[in-house]
Amino acid sequence: MIFERAAQREFANTAAAVFVALFAILISTVLIRLLGQAAGGRLPSDAVLALIGFGALAQLPIVLSLTLFIAILTTLSRSYRDSEMVVWFASGVPLTAWIRPVLKFSLPLVVVIAAATLVIAPWAQLKSVEYRERSTSRDDASRVAPGVFRESARGERVFFVEIGAGDDGRVRNVFVSSMQQGRLGVMVSAEGFLRTDEQGQRFVVLENGRRYEGTPGTADYRVMEFERYAVRIQDRAAVEPPQKPRMLTLRELVEQPVPANRGELLARIGTPVAALLLSLLAIPMSFVNPRAGRTNNLIAAILTYLVYTNAISIAQAWVTQGKISFALALWIPHLLVLLLLGALFYKRLSLLSIWRRRTSS
Repeated sequence: MIFERAAQREFANTAAAVFVALFAILISTVLIRLLGQAAGGRLPSDAVLALIGFGALAQLPIVLSLTLFIAILTTLSRSYRDSEMVVWFASGVPLTAWIRPVLKFSLPLVVVIAAATLVIAPWAQLKSVEYRERSTSRDDASRVAPGVFRESARGERVFFVEIGAGDDGRVRNVFVSSMQQGRLGVMVSAEGFLRTDEQGQRFVVLENGRRYEGTPGTADYRVMEFERYAVRIQDRAAVEPPQKPRMLTLRELVEQPVPANRGELLARIGTPVAALLLSLLAIPMSFVNPRAGRTNNLIAAILTYLVYTNAISIAQAWVTQGKISFALALWIPHLLVLLLLGALFYKRLSLLSIWRRRTSS
């Protein structure tokens, strides 16, 4: 039918615009958070780009669910505002006829949301943690960035390099502060570089510098000048990332039915189901009364989305805490939305039948 093709085309165009906007907001939020961590020395700067990608993949199901809901809602609301719905209703097209084009548009996206929730998001969560652990477990020399004070992994040293390594691998104007056995040591040198000996041990070699050593609060200080000073670098042992439920695969969640894993499984199943029900819920909620405020339905839709997603989160928490069974928590939030969906459709169809009787008389 004509209205189905027109609806499919407008759904797709609106969804593309909404997805770009939401994805841009997501990337900006993740970028600001990671840049703050990198500026504070808690994260290497070269790890920011990879972690942005992992973070975006982990949040992809939420972005796609919101895109689907907002695209259908705004498209049908525009049809009400521009009186297109009145034309379709007058032509004998009932409100329930929109279920078919909405399902045609939403079902492929729901399949993508399910794949992202069950497979892609857990993989991204795991890789993000592993990459962060590998980045933060690197030796102290590799964490140094020009123009930034960086604390060592164990908190024993503070490094500052004014000019980064050039083509020769040397850094300029190096400052190193360390605390060992209650004595403060400060070294400044004109140049420095990394050296690896025959046994594979790595050293930071400082040249043409001075070392100040003493006890804070006393006059017991000594000053030493050196032509070359070598400090051995001790690599940190790799730490195995903690296995949290959100990082486990679907198979691991099923094979390990502890309460925390069952709660995570509940949330993963609920995400695509919620996306499908919200796409259908957008049909009756898209009604706009030209005499009332144009944003009333949008506010109600946002509140419905927030309540629905929070209900799934609460059910997940109750399953994790053992307060409710998995089977009961799996259906309660979706059953309530199904009842709301039926009530809204009944209300809109009743008002539409009254309007048709008045216009025909």
